[in-house]
Amino acid sequence: MTSTPTRAVQRPPSAAQRPAPFLRGTPVRRAVAALSFRNIGAVYVWLVIVVIFSVWAPDTFPTAITVKQVLNGNAVAGLVALSVVPPLAARVFDLSVAYTMSLTSVLTARFLVSAGLGPGVAVALAMTAALLVGVVNGIVVVVLRVDSFIATLATGALIQSLITMVTDDSSITGVQLLAKPFASIAQLDAGGITLPVLYLLLAALTIWFLLEHTATGRRLYATGFNADAARLQGVRTDRLRFLTLVASALLSGFAGVVFASSVGSGSPTAGTPYLLSAYAAAFVGATQLRAGRFNAWGTVLAVLLLGTGITGLGLATSAQWATSLFTGSVLIVALVLTGGRLTLPAVLRRRRGSHSRVGSEAASEDDALTTIDKETAK
Repeated sequence: MTSTPTRAVQRPPSAAQRPAPFLRGTPVRRAVAALSFRNIGAVYVWLVIVVIFSVWAPDTFPTAITVKQVLNGNAVAGLVALSVVPPLAARVFDLSVAYTMSLTSVLTARFLVSAGLGPGVAVALAMTAALLVGVVNGIVVVVLRVDSFIATLATGALIQSLITMVTDDSSITGVQLLAKPFASIAQLDAGGITLPVLYLLLAALTIWFLLEHTATGRRLYATGFNADAARLQGVRTDRLRFLTLVASALLSGFAGVVFASSVGSGSPTAGTPYLLSAYAAAFVGATQLRAGRFNAWGTVLAVLLLGTGITGLGLATSAQWATSLFTGSVLIVALVLTGGRLTLPAVLRRRRGSHSRVGSEAASEDDALTTIDKETAK
């Protein structure tokens, strides 16, 4: 008597396991993922901040003037924040950006006022100084193998001593800084939106294209993720790290020139208030759009979020210490979110070990964890 082979009974997926009809289409799934809190949570937080301050200061905050104030007032901060994105993508810290910004600010003013040079020559010489700062940072960090955090902090201290020697801790002012064409660098506007906003958009577009659509950008991310593995694959990690430090110095130096043009003076402490906000924006940006990766548009979004909060606090006539409290709190929350996202698969694996499942449910969980691991490793 011959036995008939039996087949495993395949149960149809339950209603909870079946994808919803509106999620079956790839464009719809992409749209839902793009609008998820995990992807653009800062946008929803930004909207909450807008609502809070609109209720708190209804006469001054929800106006077109406030929108222009947020954009114009945070363009320089955005340039400084973007200057740290390429080094951070390669896992390099550049803490000298604030001092480089102050240096180009006072040098431009000094060349215009004291030396009597033209605006073009003054800006070119100031940017040359920023380039030298980037080269020095690259030599110390890449060639001499000094930790970037300590090296750029030390470089910043040297720059500050040079600024003090040149300015005696006094701002440089003069009519040359208020006259065209130098004043037009930052004060020329169209419809109330000044040129620095355009500079910010161009810088973000350039960095976005470099990181997301070029081989150099992929190598930068590979260097930041695992420098040793990238080096074994033929990536010139040292050269990339060197170039990111040079680019960071140039962009922060340009921010100093724009700052001098906008305020009409060269301040020896121009960049100091921007250091914390720059790194806060960069780390908040790393939780947006490209989770776990430092990116340009996420940084711009974070700058506007921080700028909206700070502007709202100013219009609500809150205490002076509230601005620093707000910026520091946002940075801590961003670091927690970034760290939590990167360790999420490990947490899920521990839960899986303590609460094991059988059958198809366990297999589905394994597949989900594998997918999360792959997405995190990208």
